Amino acid sequence: MWCQRLVWLLQGRRRSTGRRWPWLPWGPGPILAAPARCHPTVPASPHCAWQLHRDHLELTYGSTVMRLDFVWLRDHCRSASCYNAKTNQRSLDTASVDLAIQPQAVRVDETTLFLTWPDGHVTRYRLEWLVRNSYEGQKQQVMHPRILWNAEIYQQAQIPSIDCRSFLETDKGLKEFLQNFLLYGIAFVENVTPTKEDTKILAERISIIRETIYGRMWYFTSDFSRGDTAYTKLALDRHTDTTYFQEPCGIQVFHCLKHEGTGGRTLLVDGFHAAEQVLRQAPEHFELLAKVPLKHEYVENVGGCHNHMIGVGPVLNVYPWNNELYLIRYNNYDRAVINTAPHDVVRRWYHAHRALTTELRRPDNELWVKLKPGKVLFVDNWRVLHGREAFTGYRQLCGCYLTRDDMLNTARLLGLQA
Repeated sequence: MWCQRLVWLLQGRRRSTGRRWPWLPWGPGPILAAPARCHPTVPASPHCAWQLHRDHLELTYGSTVMRLDFVWLRDHCRSASCYNAKTNQRSLDTASVDLAIQPQAVRVDETTLFLTWPDGHVTRYRLEWLVRNSYEGQKQQVMHPRILWNAEIYQQAQIPSIDCRSFLETDKGLKEFLQNFLLYGIAFVENVTPTKEDTKILAERISIIRETIYGRMWYFTSDFSRGDTAYTKLALDRHTDTTYFQEPCGIQVFHCLKHEGTGGRTLLVDGFHAAEQVLRQAPEHFELLAKVPLKHEYVENVGGCHNHMIGVGPVLNVYPWNNELYLIRYNNYDRAVINTAPHDVVRRWYHAHRALTTELRRPDNELWVKLKPGKVLFVDNWRVLHGREAFTGYRQLCGCYLTRDDMLNTARLLGLQA
């Protein structure tokens, strides 16, 4: 399951009761060398054994059984002539590798695999590197550690807001913010001067502002200046933004600059938590939501704004090798006509969609927050759904979208797994 592995990240963190996140069939084939060969290792080293097959090497190291294709082993050689360690780029021309290549000799010691190829070239792999980078190793790893939450879990975790000065001026403050954001999908910065200019400075600390049809930084009021329900005083049900983009925006920034009235609380729901409940209760629904592509559409003809955007993708997006969920595309406002699946699939899809919607609408999954001037909210738009209650009076927000890749880059440079 894609949500079980996070123990190492939680060590030393403040208390939380949140849930932790965390086919290659093969036949016997002719044996090129002796049957199974075990190489003795020092007592502290994991058990290691290997066996050659017609087109791959079967290598057992510790509890991991890896099946490594010979072309893959030649292609990923990290020798100086095959890989540029300064640029971290491959130098070997993959198209030059014989697709029927087999090693002439194989040797394994307590830490390293050695392969000698027909042209005499020797490839060396650390066994730990192979465990981390093999298909079998990746199946056991989580790409993005997370803590799934409902309202109670998040509130009990007592995640602090980060002070604006610490966020802008210290790596410690920035790292704490990013760790909270990566784990929970939302994070707050407080004591921010309530202007669009100061919000922009804050946003650019972690990523690059993504310019869209709404511009770079936007003001948000109920004047219906854009052809979107968000530009009204009406309540908005939970949703993710820009589902009508081929790649939905990764991060959304909200800063309430002024509200003279009542209502208008912001609703936040962890979509991954809801999806996990569906996976546990009805895995066939989860699978269908991850396979059926849907169109989402934005058609706008208001004032001088004329746009027709179409994005295509399933509601749930998972990494195929470990079934880890990485993106939810949920917006009932912008979902277009369902014409991408035959009739016998459509009815099953509606049942699956209803199961997910039921989880998303459970009151105990709803986190309600009141946005106020000076407190900026960052939302992972690939994970956390947002909405709002209806409001009265004048309410002005500013914000922007941020590129996801650049935020993850910032986090990795600070030593976080992202």
